[in-house]
This record gives sequence, C-alpha cells and structure tokens, in this order.
Amino acid sequence: MLGLAPVVPVLVIERVEDAVPLARALVAGGLPLLEVTLRTEAALDCIARIAGEVEGAVVGAGTVRNASALDAAAKAGARFAVSPGFSAVMVAHSEIPLLPGIATASDAMAAMEAGCGFVKLFPAQVVGGVKLLQALYGPFAELRFCPTGGVTAELAPTYLEQPNVVCVGGSWMTPRDMVTAGNWSRIEALAAAAARLPRG
Repeated sequence: MLGLAPVVPVLVIERVEDAVPLARALVAGGLPLLEVTLRTEAALDCIARIAGEVEGAVVGAGTVRNASALDAAAKAGARFAVSPGFSAVMVAHSEIPLLPGIATASDAMAAMEAGCGFVKLFPAQVVGGVKLLQALYGPFAELRFCPTGGVTAELAPTYLEQPNVVCVGGSWMTPRDMVTAGNWSRIEALAAAAARLPRG
C-alpha cells in the first residue's frame, strides 16, 4: 500500500461531514492512501464514511496506541493502521497491516525482530530527519521508511531521494482553513502536486 503514492496525507478531521469530500479531493489529486488520525471524536466515523463512500480510497487509522484502538479502527473499515511508536504486542495483535513508529536504531532492531519490513520514522524532523535515515541505511539497508512529523512540501523531495524511503507522511495538502472553508478544488491541486513528487 505504501507504494501507491509518494505522499500519505495525515488527516485530523474534526467534522464527519468533511470526511467524504476531503477524501474525494485527495484521491482525485492522486493520493489514495489516507491516514485518518484517531485524535478527534469524529475519527472512527470518518474512517467508516470514507471506507464506504469514496471509490479508490485506501483509508487507514493513525495515532493508534493500543490493541483496543486497533480493533476499533479495523471494525470501522480501516485497511491499515499507523502507530506513533513500536509495540511488539500491537504488531502481534493487529489483524490489519500495522506501520509502527520508530526513532532509534534499537527501535529498528525491535521492529525487524517482530517481522516488520516497513516502519514510520517519527517525529522525523525532531529525531534527525534525512541524516538519521542515511545513518540507519548502513546497518538496516533492508528496512523501508515512511518519515512523518515535520515533513513539508519543501522537505519532502529530499526525503524521497533516500534509498530507504518508500513514501512520506504529511498534512500540507490539507490546511485547516481550506478544510473548514470546503475548498476542495485547492486541496485537490495540492494533492496533485504532492502526487507528482519523484521517488529515489
């Protein structure tokens, strides 16, 4: 799934009524893989609406921190889950693909021991960004990353040039003021620009 597009929109959706038009705009722009973070009361309902109504969307749940949240996300229709950190218990428990977050070499080893070939570097810019990815490539060349956290439209191309980066996660395509105003055409345009970013 991470190969579907160079960018995974990381979405914090406050209103259920925004979920479907927002997802349609992103998919139309070429970004079908959507991470709806479980940071709002509306999140699970948004996942269910997108899963049921938006053709071409591959919707997942983000900010998943425990097994019960994993179960709730899967029940809502999430096709994947993303966690901010690594938990062997969650990896073993998850019935849908789980992208765990890591920030250190020790995290990378634990994730690989649990059978994970793909991980999220989080919070990417805080923990070392591109330089950390370059340092980790030597001992963990087979591990693939989706850096998220502080990744902007300006920084994304450098991340995507790295041989161990399959995609990046970001929210610059969905500014809060545009979502609030329902400016779906502008969001689609931002998504289209993100979808055209080259990968290394």
